[in-house]
Amino acid sequence: MMSGKRDINALIKAVADTPRRDNSAYHQALAEAREMFDQAEAALGGPVKMKTKTKLKPNGKYVVKWVFERAE
Repeated sequence: MMSGKRDINALIKAVADTPRRDNSAYHQALAEAREMFDQAEAALGGPVKMKTKTKLKPNGKYVVKWVFERAE
């Protein structure tokens, strides 16, 4: 029984010591997305719907195009 407890403690310690992933770019992108929705709603005068187009460019950039329309 003690061996199992030591294994669990070792696992918990390993997880706690694992470096955390930097999510700052993700959080910044979500903040910008929320702002774009607010701007689109203000410009179009109410609720909007959105379509996306994505493309992987030869230079390695992943491009996402958002198109906002008035919601019907």
